[in-house]
Amino acid sequence: MTAANQIPKDLISRLPRVRGSYVANAPLHKVTWLKVGGPAEVMFRPADENDLKFFLSARPFDVPITIIGVGSNLLVRDGGVPGVVIRLGREFAFINKDDHLLRVGAGALDINVARVAEQAGLGGLEFLTGIPGTIGGGLRMNGGAYGSEFKDVFVSARAVDNHGEIHELFADDMGFGYRKTIVREDWLFVDAVLKGVPEAKLTISQRMNKIKATREKSQPVRSPTGGSTFANPTDAKAWELINAAGCRGLVRGDAMMSEKHCNFLINKGNATAADLEGLGEDVRRCVLEKSGITLEWEIRRIGIPLQSLMEEGRQ
Repeated sequence: MTAANQIPKDLISRLPRVRGSYVANAPLHKVTWLKVGGPAEVMFRPADENDLKFFLSARPFDVPITIIGVGSNLLVRDGGVPGVVIRLGREFAFINKDDHLLRVGAGALDINVARVAEQAGLGGLEFLTGIPGTIGGGLRMNGGAYGSEFKDVFVSARAVDNHGEIHELFADDMGFGYRKTIVREDWLFVDAVLKGVPEAKLTISQRMNKIKATREKSQPVRSPTGGSTFANPTDAKAWELINAAGCRGLVRGDAMMSEKHCNFLINKGNATAADLEGLGEDVRRCVLEKSGITLEWEIRRIGIPLQSLMEEGRQ
């Protein structure tokens, strides 16, 4: 990216002709829950799986590729994201039931999968109600909430590599750990098979309602936020460390650590990505000084700082 407002026509001309859509200078602040960040140099929304595979096999390999979901756990830096950002649309949001299994697209919202499982009388998937985001993101980070994780309901998944080849993955291939897998970062999940346990719909509904009520009571769900900011260290809870370090309610510009749940970053209205990331780093320093523990970011941060882009433009 040579300037924040320059439309990269030359890049689009280098990309393969697809059936999906390319958008130059696509505004990413409109699709992320934190509502900040610069544009994608080019956003690609594939028409279907074959279109995605073709693009990945035919693209220029010097062009960087970034994959995003619905932006629920994502911080886009103010300088934007160079290269091509891939975002899966409704063609990848299918949810199909097969006995006690659900085959779901990587673009399906976690909460929609939980609701389909509820109507099908399949228990064990209620925790998805408490995870904002899509199945693809949940697979990538072994998302979890309220005592369950993706690994607990996982059967298999399919991912496409950066050459357009499909790979079928099972539990050993995923290498599930706490908020991580071992699958290569440049592989893009396209779908997964998840398992449930036959149960009465009323029992499932009651558990889902309890999760919803607990989440609304304890988290700032009606504020622009990115979910849990930092992963829990071994044998500790991030929010307790943040609270003990005196960072509950800490602010930088219009960025704030939530008073309601101090492991949640909030955009109070006009925060920049630099405000939010800077506040997160302030919190990490405070916690390290107080406890000797280094918090690791759980929010995914992508793109380049605006300052770096401006310095590049002056050269």
